[in-house]
Amino acid sequence: MPGIVGFVKQETVAGDRRMLERMVLSMKHEPSFTSGSHVEPNVGAGIGWVHRCVSYSTCTPVWNERRDICLLFSGEHFGERSEMERLVAGHECRTDDASCLVHLYEERERDFFTLLNGTFCGAILDLRQNKVVVFNDRFGLGRLYIHESAGGFYFASEAKALLTACPDLRKLDMRGLGELLVAGCTLQNRTNFCGVSLLPPASKWTFRAGEPVCRETYFSPETWEKQTRLEPETYFSQLKEVFTGILPRYFTGKQQIGLSLTGGLDSRMIIAGMDKPPGELPCYTFGGMYRESADVTIARRIARLCQQPHTTLRLDEGFFPNFLDLAQRCIYITDGGIDVSAATGLYVNRLAKDIAPVRMTGNYGSEILRGNVALRAHSVFEGAYSPDFAPYFKKAAETYAAEREGLSSLAFIVGKQVSWFHYPRLAEEQSELMIRAPYLDNELVSLAYRSPQGSLLNKQLAQRYTTEMLPSLANLATDRGLLEPPPFVPRKFFEFSTELMPHAEYRFDYGMPHWLAKVERMLNPLRLERLLLGRQKYYHFRTWYRYALAGIVKEVLLDPRTLSRPYLNRRQVEAIVDAHTSGTGNYTTEIHRLMTCELIQRQLIEN
Repeated sequence: MPGIVGFVKQETVAGDRRMLERMVLSMKHEPSFTSGSHVEPNVGAGIGWVHRCVSYSTCTPVWNERRDICLLFSGEHFGERSEMERLVAGHECRTDDASCLVHLYEERERDFFTLLNGTFCGAILDLRQNKVVVFNDRFGLGRLYIHESAGGFYFASEAKALLTACPDLRKLDMRGLGELLVAGCTLQNRTNFCGVSLLPPASKWTFRAGEPVCRETYFSPETWEKQTRLEPETYFSQLKEVFTGILPRYFTGKQQIGLSLTGGLDSRMIIAGMDKPPGELPCYTFGGMYRESADVTIARRIARLCQQPHTTLRLDEGFFPNFLDLAQRCIYITDGGIDVSAATGLYVNRLAKDIAPVRMTGNYGSEILRGNVALRAHSVFEGAYSPDFAPYFKKAAETYAAEREGLSSLAFIVGKQVSWFHYPRLAEEQSELMIRAPYLDNELVSLAYRSPQGSLLNKQLAQRYTTEMLPSLANLATDRGLLEPPPFVPRKFFEFSTELMPHAEYRFDYGMPHWLAKVERMLNPLRLERLLLGRQKYYHFRTWYRYALAGIVKEVLLDPRTLSRPYLNRRQVEAIVDAHTSGTGNYTTEIHRLMTCELIQRQLIEN
């Protein structure tokens, strides 16, 4: 995955260059990626980079004309065009890549970081002041793993680069692993590895020889929280103005952009708000192997109404023989930050790359505009783990509760959920595509904090926006049904009927109780999954672990290496595998967790 690596030490030695090159190589996952490294003895720093051949940050590291400031940048900045044009008029740089940012820092160092808008991380070698500045975006999605020791400070976009530089770090952090199993991510800027943590969001850490590290935060969400709330109509008019105004920023650049279109509201707002000429915005939707889902049928209709091409990218049966390789790659790419079910996303995103190298997505829309809290603490089947490991589950639940306490949904999402929970999915997607997510635009998130009390959870505002921008979408249902019941239909009955099929699909998939699994086993010849699955989701691991992937599950989880892990209960793991693959129980999520733990061990600790 593209990103950066580096170190800051009191003084550099000859071996540092070779170490830096190894760190870079550990992140160069595709032959087409460009890479390099540079050591600057004057400030005791080394920086390395991995870029796509054509991207916003390919031009970096970039120097100013005096060659006393060097900027290394990874990610994208969606700034005001007038500001970029002003910089181009006075310097040798471009508006469509990061070359202008070194001059923005040179001229406006005091407020440089608050001016940045996007997902990014970077480092600045400022030889004027003999300092090094390491930074990331205000949401923490431009992730940087860090390690501090007597030998120096190390940073990298992927943890594996630090494990390469410092092999002693190849040890699982049991507290982080417990959090991963309970919450789906590590919490409080921890990672899966001892001695490795995350640079907090909105960080600007400055290093000078002989001085303590200056650990500054250049932005706090409290700045947004202090704003006054707006009246409903004022809020909607500003939402309409701001969202429509920021969209063009995200449709610029050198490469073709494709829209990942679903049956929901968030991608619909994008296509309604971005007035693209007919045929210029390729759209695609991820589909499954049993039938066309609501996402596919609705998205195709939206694209047709907007006169844009649409493609269904199917997760077909070719996924099964490649599952283990895809799962291993997901674990490796995300440094164990995501479970093995993400292999489905890797499969379909590879197909999307053939349509366009840039993926425009409605991700984070329901979180920012409607307060959808996805980061939660879940129960774990503790019997599968050793008694010594079980206390980490309780600790994880307590940590989650402490982090959630006292925060509004939006504050929790912006300050914690985006950085900790959403990043691994983004990392998996970015391994194949460049991802653009306008719902994290600074201006839009700031406005969301001004929503009237109760409006943050209001889907009708999104529907109203799409209707006013594109009236032809007014009566088109979402993937979860119409937003308003038809005349004379009671709301409670309407809500029940629209959720009936999604609920039934869930109960036949992840949520199937053990007793129903036994019944389904007896009815196996009827292959009921082909009747009930695929209406909402395009992946169905309960059935797959029972049939198509049963051999792989046994191969990995019944391997003597797996069963000898000190944090597992061998007999219970064997019982889980036997019950699920024989059809006498449903242990889908537990198999996800167990497979993930084992592949972290193999791919990142032992490999």
